[in-house]
Amino acid sequence: MKQRVVLLGPPASGKGTQASLLGATFGIPHTSTGEMLRRERAAGTSLGIEADTYTRQGFLFPDHLALTVVEQWVDDRERFLLDGFPRTLSQAQAFDRMLLDRARPLDVVYLLALSDAEVRRRMLGRLTCESCGAVYNSEFHKITADSPCPKCTGHLARRSDDTEEALDHRLSQYHELTTPVATYYRDLGLLKTIDVSPGRDEVFKTLYADMREAA
Repeated sequence: MKQRVVLLGPPASGKGTQASLLGATFGIPHTSTGEMLRRERAAGTSLGIEADTYTRQGFLFPDHLALTVVEQWVDDRERFLLDGFPRTLSQAQAFDRMLLDRARPLDVVYLLALSDAEVRRRMLGRLTCESCGAVYNSEFHKITADSPCPKCTGHLARRSDDTEEALDHRLSQYHELTTPVATYYRDLGLLKTIDVSPGRDEVFKTLYADMREAA
Protein backbone atom coordinates (compact mmCIF):
# COMPACT_ATOMS: atom_id res chain seq x y z
CA MET A 1 0.00 0.00 0.00
CA LYS A 2 1.10 3.56 -0.70
CA GLN A 3 2.22 5.34 2.48
CA ARG A 4 3.34 8.81 1.37
CA VAL A 5 1.08 10.48 -1.16
CA VAL A 6 0.63 13.85 -2.85
CA LEU A 7 -2.56 15.01 -4.60
CA LEU A 8 -2.12 17.73 -7.23
CA GLY A 9 -4.73 19.44 -9.38
CA PRO A 10 -6.34 22.76 -10.25
CA PRO A 11 -8.77 24.56 -7.94
CA ALA A 12 -12.05 22.65 -7.41
CA SER A 13 -10.66 19.36 -8.74
CA GLY A 14 -11.66 17.61 -5.52
CA LYS A 15 -8.25 17.29 -3.88
CA GLY A 16 -9.58 18.00 -0.40
CA THR A 17 -12.52 15.62 -0.76
CA GLN A 18 -10.37 12.77 -2.03
CA ALA A 19 -7.71 13.42 0.61
CA SER A 20 -10.37 13.15 3.33
CA LEU A 21 -11.83 9.95 1.86
CA LEU A 22 -8.46 8.28 1.38
CA GLY A 23 -7.19 9.41 4.77
CA ALA A 24 -10.23 8.01 6.55
CA THR A 25 -10.20 4.77 4.55
CA PHE A 26 -6.51 3.99 4.97
CA GLY A 27 -5.91 5.72 8.29
CA ILE A 28 -3.32 8.09 6.81
CA PRO A 29 -2.92 11.60 8.32
CA HIS A 30 -3.84 14.20 5.69
CA THR A 31 -3.86 17.97 5.37
CA SER A 32 -3.20 20.87 2.99
CA THR A 33 -1.05 23.96 3.29
CA GLY A 34 -4.28 25.97 3.38
CA GLU A 35 -5.52 24.04 6.42
CA MET A 36 -2.16 24.30 8.15
CA LEU A 37 -1.94 28.03 7.56
CA ARG A 38 -5.58 28.57 8.65
CA ARG A 39 -4.65 26.96 11.95
CA GLU A 40 -1.68 29.31 12.17
CA ARG A 41 -3.94 32.28 11.42
CA ALA A 42 -6.46 31.20 14.07
CA ALA A 43 -3.61 30.98 16.57
CA GLY A 44 -2.50 34.47 15.60
CA THR A 45 1.02 33.44 14.59
CA SER A 46 3.15 35.55 12.26
CA LEU A 47 2.96 32.75 9.65
CA GLY A 48 -0.82 32.80 9.74
CA ILE A 49 -1.08 36.57 9.49
CA GLU A 50 1.33 36.67 6.56
CA ALA A 51 -0.52 33.84 4.78
CA ASP A 52 -3.84 35.69 5.09
CA THR A 53 -2.54 38.63 3.06
CA TYR A 54 -1.91 36.27 0.12
CA THR A 55 -5.20 34.38 0.46
CA ARG A 56 -7.30 37.56 0.36
CA GLN A 57 -5.65 38.58 -2.92
CA GLY A 58 -5.98 35.14 -4.53
CA PHE A 59 -2.23 34.51 -4.63
CA LEU A 60 -0.45 31.22 -3.95
CA PHE A 61 1.50 31.09 -0.70
CA PRO A 62 5.21 31.86 -1.19
CA ASP A 63 7.61 28.92 -0.92
CA HIS A 64 9.02 29.80 2.49
CA LEU A 65 5.56 29.82 4.10
CA ALA A 66 4.44 26.54 2.55
CA LEU A 67 7.70 24.72 3.22
CA THR A 68 7.88 25.87 6.84
CA VAL A 69 4.43 24.61 7.80
CA VAL A 70 4.79 21.38 5.79
CA GLU A 71 8.10 20.54 7.43
CA GLN A 72 6.58 21.15 10.87
CA TRP A 73 3.61 18.93 10.06
CA VAL A 74 5.49 16.09 8.32
CA ASP A 75 8.26 16.08 10.94
CA ASP A 76 8.78 12.38 11.80
CA ARG A 77 5.57 10.98 10.25
CA GLU A 78 6.04 7.70 8.42
CA ARG A 79 2.74 8.09 6.56
CA PHE A 80 1.07 11.19 5.18
CA LEU A 81 -1.20 12.48 2.44
CA LEU A 82 -0.74 16.06 1.25
CA ASP A 83 -3.46 17.92 -0.64
CA GLY A 84 -2.18 20.47 -3.17
CA PHE A 85 1.44 20.59 -2.07
CA PRO A 86 3.98 21.14 -3.59
CA ARG A 87 2.62 23.85 -5.88
CA THR A 88 5.87 25.04 -7.47
CA LEU A 89 8.91 23.29 -8.87
CA SER A 90 11.17 24.79 -6.20
CA GLN A 91 8.81 23.53 -3.50
CA ALA A 92 8.86 20.04 -5.03
CA GLN A 93 12.64 19.94 -5.17
CA ALA A 94 13.03 21.24 -1.60
CA PHE A 95 10.35 18.82 -0.36
CA ASP A 96 12.10 15.88 -1.98
CA ARG A 97 15.39 16.86 -0.33
CA MET A 98 13.61 17.08 3.02
CA LEU A 99 12.10 13.61 2.56
CA LEU A 100 15.43 12.20 1.39
CA ASP A 101 17.05 13.47 4.60
CA ARG A 102 14.41 11.49 6.49
CA ALA A 103 14.74 8.41 4.22
CA ARG A 104 11.00 8.60 3.49
CA PRO A 105 10.50 9.32 -0.24
CA LEU A 106 7.11 9.77 -1.87
CA ASP A 107 5.32 6.66 -3.11
CA VAL A 108 3.01 8.33 -5.63
CA VAL A 109 1.75 11.69 -6.90
CA TYR A 110 -1.82 11.80 -8.24
CA LEU A 111 -2.72 14.59 -10.67
CA LEU A 112 -6.48 15.22 -10.60
CA ALA A 113 -7.17 16.56 -14.10
CA LEU A 114 -10.04 18.97 -14.76
CA SER A 115 -10.73 21.45 -17.59
CA ASP A 116 -10.61 25.19 -16.94
CA ALA A 117 -14.30 25.50 -17.90
CA GLU A 118 -15.32 22.94 -15.27
CA VAL A 119 -13.04 24.57 -12.70
CA ARG A 120 -14.91 27.84 -13.22
CA ARG A 121 -18.31 26.20 -12.88
CA ARG A 122 -17.34 24.47 -9.66
CA MET A 123 -15.48 27.39 -8.12
CA LEU A 124 -18.21 29.97 -8.58
CA GLY A 125 -20.61 27.69 -6.69
CA ARG A 126 -18.24 26.94 -3.84
CA LEU A 127 -19.04 27.67 -0.18
CA THR A 128 -16.55 27.33 2.66
CA CYS A 129 -17.28 26.97 6.38
CA GLU A 130 -15.70 29.82 8.31
CA SER A 131 -15.38 27.61 11.40
CA CYS A 132 -13.99 24.23 10.25
CA GLY A 133 -12.85 25.03 6.70
CA ALA A 134 -15.03 22.35 5.06
CA VAL A 135 -15.80 23.09 1.40
CA TYR A 136 -19.10 22.49 -0.38
CA ASN A 137 -20.60 23.13 -3.80
CA SER A 138 -23.97 24.88 -3.73
CA GLU A 139 -25.24 22.87 -6.71
CA PHE A 140 -23.89 19.46 -5.76
CA HIS A 141 -24.67 19.66 -2.03
CA LYS A 142 -27.97 21.55 -2.49
CA ILE A 143 -27.09 24.26 0.03
CA THR A 144 -26.80 28.05 0.11
CA ALA A 145 -24.84 30.58 2.15
CA ASP A 146 -27.81 30.64 4.54
CA SER A 147 -27.46 26.91 5.29
CA PRO A 148 -25.51 25.76 8.37
CA CYS A 149 -22.33 23.77 7.73
CA PRO A 150 -23.34 20.07 7.55
CA LYS A 151 -20.17 19.18 9.42
CA CYS A 152 -20.12 21.63 12.35
CA THR A 153 -23.17 23.94 11.84
CA GLY A 154 -20.81 26.88 11.30
CA HIS A 155 -21.44 29.79 8.91
CA LEU A 156 -20.97 29.15 5.18
CA ALA A 157 -19.61 31.88 2.92
CA ARG A 158 -17.99 32.39 -0.45
CA ARG A 159 -14.23 32.69 0.01
CA SER A 160 -12.72 36.09 -0.70
CA ASP A 161 -10.66 34.52 -3.51
CA ASP A 162 -13.67 32.86 -5.20
CA THR A 163 -14.30 35.71 -7.63
CA GLU A 164 -13.90 35.87 -11.41
CA GLU A 165 -10.83 38.09 -11.12
CA ALA A 166 -9.15 36.00 -8.43
CA LEU A 167 -10.03 32.79 -10.28
CA ASP A 168 -8.42 34.08 -13.48
CA HIS A 169 -5.27 34.78 -11.51
CA ARG A 170 -5.29 31.41 -9.71
CA LEU A 171 -5.73 29.46 -12.95
CA SER A 172 -2.94 31.46 -14.57
CA GLN A 173 -0.66 30.74 -11.60
CA TYR A 174 -1.64 27.07 -11.61
CA HIS A 175 -0.72 26.58 -15.26
CA GLU A 176 2.47 28.61 -14.96
CA LEU A 177 3.77 27.23 -11.65
CA THR A 178 2.16 23.87 -10.91
CA THR A 179 2.17 22.27 -14.37
CA PRO A 180 6.00 22.03 -14.20
CA VAL A 181 5.60 20.17 -10.88
CA ALA A 182 3.55 17.51 -12.66
CA THR A 183 6.23 17.25 -15.34
CA TYR A 184 8.91 16.93 -12.65
CA TYR A 185 7.13 14.04 -10.95
CA ARG A 186 6.29 12.44 -14.30
CA ASP A 187 9.99 12.41 -15.14
CA LEU A 188 10.66 10.72 -11.78
CA GLY A 189 8.09 8.03 -12.59
CA LEU A 190 5.84 9.01 -9.68
CA LEU A 191 2.95 10.77 -11.44
CA LYS A 192 -0.44 9.19 -12.19
CA THR A 193 -3.07 11.31 -13.93
CA ILE A 194 -6.70 10.80 -12.90
CA ASP A 195 -9.60 12.28 -14.90
CA VAL A 196 -11.99 13.66 -12.29
CA SER A 197 -14.87 14.49 -14.65
CA PRO A 198 -16.70 11.18 -13.86
CA GLY A 199 -17.39 12.48 -10.34
CA ARG A 200 -16.30 11.97 -6.75
CA ASP A 201 -17.30 8.33 -6.28
CA GLU A 202 -15.73 7.05 -9.49
CA VAL A 203 -12.55 8.99 -8.81
CA PHE A 204 -12.36 7.54 -5.31
CA LYS A 205 -12.74 3.99 -6.67
CA THR A 206 -9.82 4.58 -9.02
CA LEU A 207 -7.64 6.08 -6.30
CA TYR A 208 -8.61 3.39 -3.78
CA ALA A 209 -7.62 0.59 -6.14
CA ASP A 210 -4.27 2.18 -6.89
CA MET A 211 -3.54 3.05 -3.26
CA ARG A 212 -3.92 -0.58 -2.27
CA GLU A 213 -1.15 -1.64 -4.63
CA ALA A 214 2.42 -1.81 -3.38
CA ALA A 215 4.51 1.31 -3.95
